Amino acid sequence: MSHGFDYDLVIIGAGVGGHGAALHAVSCGLKTAIIEAADMGGTCVNRGCIPSKALLAASGRVRELRNAHHLKSLGIQVSNVEFDRQAIADHAGNLVAKLQGDLTNSLKRLGVDIIRGWGKVAGTQKVTVTGDGSEKTITAQDIILAPGSVPFVPPGIEVDGKTVFTSDQGVKLASLPEWVAIIGSGYIGLEFSDVYSALGCEITMIEALDQLMPGFDRDIAKLAERVLITPRDIETKVGIYAKKVIPGSPVVIELADFKTKEDVDVIEVDACLVATGRIPATKNLGLESVGVEPDRRNFIPVDDRMAVLSAGEVVPHLWAIGDANGKMMLAHAASAQGIVAVENIVGRSRVVDYRSIPAAAFTHPEVSYVGMTETAAKELGQAEGFEVAVSKSYFKGNSKALAENESDGIAKVVYRKDTGEVLGVHIFGMHAADLIHEASAAIANRQSVNSLAHLVHAHPTLSEVLDEAYKRAVA
Repeated sequence: MSHGFDYDLVIIGAGVGGHGAALHAVSCGLKTAIIEAADMGGTCVNRGCIPSKALLAASGRVRELRNAHHLKSLGIQVSNVEFDRQAIADHAGNLVAKLQGDLTNSLKRLGVDIIRGWGKVAGTQKVTVTGDGSEKTITAQDIILAPGSVPFVPPGIEVDGKTVFTSDQGVKLASLPEWVAIIGSGYIGLEFSDVYSALGCEITMIEALDQLMPGFDRDIAKLAERVLITPRDIETKVGIYAKKVIPGSPVVIELADFKTKEDVDVIEVDACLVATGRIPATKNLGLESVGVEPDRRNFIPVDDRMAVLSAGEVVPHLWAIGDANGKMMLAHAASAQGIVAVENIVGRSRVVDYRSIPAAAFTHPEVSYVGMTETAAKELGQAEGFEVAVSKSYFKGNSKALAENESDGIAKVVYRKDTGEVLGVHIFGMHAADLIHEASAAIANRQSVNSLAHLVHAHPTLSEVLDEAYKRAVA
């Protein structure tokens, strides 16, 4: 234990990032405490990744069992498929409770002190914790800030949590509106459109930018739109934004052209999900006590080691990880950052390799990617003087996908022409979220399509879509 301090490390926030940092800190021999004012597990466990995947799993089964055409092609007939909305919601809720308990118990088992209350920095190597009407001060050799994020609600949108709500309330599946508007076509909007459409809701998807799925590679987005949106009961409005949303029965949504700001329509729906991204929960953290000012988007500035910066200079013994620093707003990125922060705390220099961190949308079928889009890679190539090439393969030529009769999909590899180094991989198709990790490892090791093309994949497996893409790159 560091001389004169209550703890070697205090972590503010017990989400996936804070949890990962705490576990690694204990393995490094640090006396550790973690402070949490709300639910153990943070957004991911309670209101994000975990309950949404439970809803997607259940609704996905409903979709499969109601797809008579697909089942008939396999020689199967199923009739009268029914579901219980509350039972599906309970499945998600029970999973949250289990994982919340598992996370809490893992910390207790390793001797991490769990302190309940609102934690904030109170000067160099000091934290105050407020809760139950009292306040106490704790000292620590190092402090990690892991406060996470909250849903972003644009101006003009009024949220009542019932008829107009964010993903925080959406994962509870309290109702199945006949007609639901979803504002945003990013991964949150896509996943909820998958759930709602499978369970019989009509959907209007509103995207302010000029194309659906704006953050995804264009080849992937175009195919995903044909499979995930066009054949389903989903109406799309692109280049249109929700100027005003008024809760009630019905919900009134005033729509305007995103570029001209001119009013274009007013629609009335049963409910509205606001899926416009997330913003850092960096208010009331006491940052001013150590001279730290969040940037214009309220992210905490950090260097590659996760050390907090003030006017470009490192603030000693203060670190920030996860959504709060805005580097990559993914639960597993937060965990990776937590481990990197602890490594640097104990004197082992380490940084995060963001290019090799994968991401996925758990739609049916799934979308996944790692590294750079083709557009971003070409911009880098132009700046650094190399050419970019692309190789594609399709699930329609994959034996396992054909056996499952699930052959919609594509794998796209973006690489350097000169060295063959893989810069990005994008997959849309069955089990894409699992398949991407082979590509993630390849990018982490800066491998070339020239060596990857000679790897041997089991046959018949879905992984052969990547094998084929690598081989086509060197053909």
